[in-house]
Amino acid sequence: MTPGRRTQSAVSAVPGPRAQAPGGPAQWHRVLTLLADVSLFIGTRSIWTQAATHRLVLAAVISLCYAAILVTGVLALTVRRARSLARLDLVVLVTAVVLALCAWALNHGGGDEALLTTQAAKELVHGHHLYDHPWPWLFRIKGVALTATTTGGYDYTYGYPPLAPLLTVPFLWLGHGGAPATAVATLALIAGAIALWRLVPAQWRSAATMVFLGFGLLPNYARQGYPAIVALALLIPVVVRWPRLGARGRLGAVGVARAACLGAACAAQQLPWFVAPFLLAGVYAVRRGELGGRAAARVVLRITGIAVLAFLLIDAYLIVTEPGPWLRGIVLPLTQGAVLHGQGIVGISLYFTHGSDRLDWYGHASMLLAAALLALFVLFVRRLGPAATVLPWCAFFLATRSQDGYYLMMTPLWLAAAVTAPLPEFAGAWQPRPRFLAGARRRPARLAAVPLLLAPALVSAVLAATGSPPLRMDITAVRPLTPDAVSGVTLRVANTGDDPLTPHYMLTTGQGMTRYWPLAHGPATIPAHGTATVELRAPTGSFTLPRKRSTRLRLRAFTGGPQTLSTRDLRRSELRVKG
Repeated sequence: MTPGRRTQSAVSAVPGPRAQAPGGPAQWHRVLTLLADVSLFIGTRSIWTQAATHRLVLAAVISLCYAAILVTGVLALTVRRARSLARLDLVVLVTAVVLALCAWALNHGGGDEALLTTQAAKELVHGHHLYDHPWPWLFRIKGVALTATTTGGYDYTYGYPPLAPLLTVPFLWLGHGGAPATAVATLALIAGAIALWRLVPAQWRSAATMVFLGFGLLPNYARQGYPAIVALALLIPVVVRWPRLGARGRLGAVGVARAACLGAACAAQQLPWFVAPFLLAGVYAVRRGELGGRAAARVVLRITGIAVLAFLLIDAYLIVTEPGPWLRGIVLPLTQGAVLHGQGIVGISLYFTHGSDRLDWYGHASMLLAAALLALFVLFVRRLGPAATVLPWCAFFLATRSQDGYYLMMTPLWLAAAVTAPLPEFAGAWQPRPRFLAGARRRPARLAAVPLLLAPALVSAVLAATGSPPLRMDITAVRPLTPDAVSGVTLRVANTGDDPLTPHYMLTTGQGMTRYWPLAHGPATIPAHGTATVELRAPTGSFTLPRKRSTRLRLRAFTGGPQTLSTRDLRRSELRVKG
């Protein structure tokens, strides 16, 4: 070795000039394209397996998509120019769209949402009323889920604004079942993916493909015919660069169109109702920091007016023909009194305790949390502004229906805001500062506002979760059919509460709810501090005991006024040895 000459190891060497050629893509862009490409593998094998049995043409198309995924993965790591990588982003998008269409072609029957939306479209075509009309025959189809209510019934009616059925009308030629509605939702999902892909900066386009069409999450909801997918697609142009809406006090043609999209989204499903106040409050804060209070108010009023006008125009026919049923129908998810379900805090009463006599407080907690989060957003908009599309869904974690669909179906909006509405956009936004919160020395007071605003919601949630079940239930007799099936049970029910209760009973073996067991004999209402003996019949004539001894068997009783839940864990022997 030549004295004084320095060498470099592979570990310590400084990257040379070829590590990133001029005009070459950033490494994080390569990784993002690769991740989007990998996300297309999820769920693809199942649709290929399904197609290979009886739809060989689709199986061949899916195999070509596999090849596209593999080739794109290689090229994403090896191309030298940013323009070439941008073209690969387009290849990933096209591959994702083809896979989504193949999956729809194989599975387009949909679930309860699709069937209800398709039936609603048919009612519109025939000039019938859309709302307040139950369609129970739709739920006799195998695999279609029922929404049970705490009053002992089921919701068989359409409970969304009418845009999705209106869009479904041209697709009724596709046939029976929910295919027309699933086609609309799938096309809306693809349109939303393309819109976000075009609207975000080029380096982030694969992320748009990934959150919309990757992972198999949203395409599955689209194939179930959820109207929320239509609302999501309409919200994309609203959310992208939303802090700049009404900049310099002018909306322009694009701003008017974006405001109309907000109204149309609200006419498709109720979830946009929760995010709209955050967006409008944020626009007001940013515009007030730029233009002053009066000019900002004028901008927000114009946006709101255009959105309301678009909403009313879409709903105009139904407002005129059935105003009362229309109003009850579009607020139905908030008033139907559906039984508890979801991954939120309601799980305490559903799975970890034996129920609660204060279920109404879950609903109160959810609404209080939504109001508190909006207030905190206004107070700290410079910090919380980018989270405007995430904060509204936090309230659903405390709701009686805290299903994960409420969170994940709107996740593309999270990405749109993260990329196009970053923190610097809110640096000059106006933040209200009441006298007791103003000044540099008032920081402790501002911080104290956070727990003070959140406290009512948390207290309500604690009240709901710590309630005690008002009914004590004991099985006194069983009507066996076979050693592993029963046709009915007799219960001795004691009401420990201060109110008369009208319970509705069911036996469950999993995390979800089943059909109610009709009352054969005994009083429907149990007086306060009273006891009664009731005989129940299995809803389908028989109830088969679970084979696995590890399966948790529960006897549940719901009441609607007040909303309560009482649960009794059962052993298999209790349903086999009595009678």
